[in-house]
Amino acid sequence: MRPVLLFLLGSISALAQPFSAGIKAGVPLNDFLNAAGNGTFNYTAPTQRYIVGGMAEVRLPLGLGVEFDALYRKLSYNGSGILGSSAISASGSNWEFPLLLKYRFHFPVVRPYLDAGVAWDTIAGLKETIVNVTLPVQPSPSDLQRNTTMGFVVGGGVDIHAVFLHISPEIRFTRWNSTQISDALGLLRSNLNQGEFLVGLTF
Repeated sequence: MRPVLLFLLGSISALAQPFSAGIKAGVPLNDFLNAAGNGTFNYTAPTQRYIVGGMAEVRLPLGLGVEFDALYRKLSYNGSGILGSSAISASGSNWEFPLLLKYRFHFPVVRPYLDAGVAWDTIAGLKETIVNVTLPVQPSPSDLQRNTTMGFVVGGGVDIHAVFLHISPEIRFTRWNSTQISDALGLLRSNLNQGEFLVGLTF
């Protein structure tokens, strides 16, 4: 009986790895949407100024860890005819959910790390308003090809341990599998390549 108890206690101790949670925020390094014009109709897409959300991490032995993020950014774009015959205004939310395996190099205070994994990107609540035409707000614009896509993520940064706080600046790159937004004229398209500069604050 005693060896069984010792085995169970050892298993629980191995599973009880350090857990941390906090916030992650940053800026995109490129636009989510590529917008252009053809001389008859023009699209514009404001640059997303910020990314913000939450993060959680389980630290494993040998410098490994598993991180999960939920990151939000605002999504919007506009389109207008050259002759002013019609105009489009659309807005919604963009959520990104990366699941990453991390490896930290062994240094005392500042620890460089690499991470890689998968991510899911979801467009929520995208609505389109057509101006100068008697049409209601479109809850599912024709430019929206799919709400969700998956991609592969690689990144790297440093983990700075300041007393009880971990500060983790990072550059991250994601390659998405498919385009989520694309118009019939080929003037508006979501970018398959995504770069981000992010800073995590965990306790």
